[in-house]
Amino acid sequence: MSASCLVKSCFSSSDSSSCASAAMRSTSATVSVVGIHAILSSESSKIQVPRSTFQLGTNLELGAWTLELGTWLRPAAVAGTWYPASADRLARDVDGYVARADADDVPAPLAIVAPHAGLKYSGPVAAFAYRAVSARPYSAALLVGPSHFVRFNGVSIWPRGAWQTPFGPVQVDEKLAQAIRAVSPEVVENREAHGREHSLEMQLPFIAYLLPGVPIVPMVMGHQSRETAFGLGDAMARAVIGNTVLLVASSDLSHYQDARTAAKMDSVVLQHVEQLDADGLMQALEEEPHHACGGGPMVAVMHAARQSGATNARVLKYGDSGDVSGDKSAVVGYMAAAIW
Repeated sequence: MSASCLVKSCFSSSDSSSCASAAMRSTSATVSVVGIHAILSSESSKIQVPRSTFQLGTNLELGAWTLELGTWLRPAAVAGTWYPASADRLARDVDGYVARADADDVPAPLAIVAPHAGLKYSGPVAAFAYRAVSARPYSAALLVGPSHFVRFNGVSIWPRGAWQTPFGPVQVDEKLAQAIRAVSPEVVENREAHGREHSLEMQLPFIAYLLPGVPIVPMVMGHQSRETAFGLGDAMARAVIGNTVLLVASSDLSHYQDARTAAKMDSVVLQHVEQLDADGLMQALEEEPHHACGGGPMVAVMHAARQSGATNARVLKYGDSGDVSGDKSAVVGYMAAAIW
């Protein structure tokens, strides 16, 4: 795969390192992790694990404690390729993008839409959405993105543990995840769907840095049917009643059209988002699925926001990969939007 595909598109793969850790037993393929806090069954106990490569499905044994790493921790799959693996460098990048974003006049959003390509390309657009929510007192963030690598029906939730970032682990809100599962039979645990998936991970540089301590509920949507999208929206709306929860839809827009064609295609999505018209967007996606890779997640979040009392939406920024690369012949579209 070319470097241009890696940074511009929704689609990519990442290499894993092959360091060994003396504290672990090897039984399966390795994935790279940069210094985690492994959360144990005791709420007050934490282990600092140094830089190493963890092996999915293995256990870490320290004294009387046994931690099932593959179950509880989701390693960063694209750190060092799609965004910096260094916390200092990543912080500088996020600070720079947010400083250039203008979204201070947006009321506290119930939901946002943000892109998920390489940070160099989509970060300047995503920053508009995240500036609007920066430092707001959210109790949790529900993340919904598309599955690019694993085909399945329904929605896969990561129900517990933490997701690793260069800033440290971001905890999963287990109670909220259980509440969503309890009201939607389509929400299942399918860890394979999260392994290489970048659509949610690309939200974490902003969330971990701008909303420190806010736990997440990561959900990846498989087949993006009307029933799945609206069903998930209903489930999220029911689960967040009485809580100040941020809903996040992760989506890029059209892929590999020239900039003029892309803008025309993307305008359909932008119009439905600004009208907070989840049904209209779903209909447009059914007629032309290539409008957005995360169309179903957008519909789910828009519907949940409506159910939760939202009445307004605004597209804060639209752009494409050519704004950074200079190549307008084949671009990927990006949008940042806020819903309140």
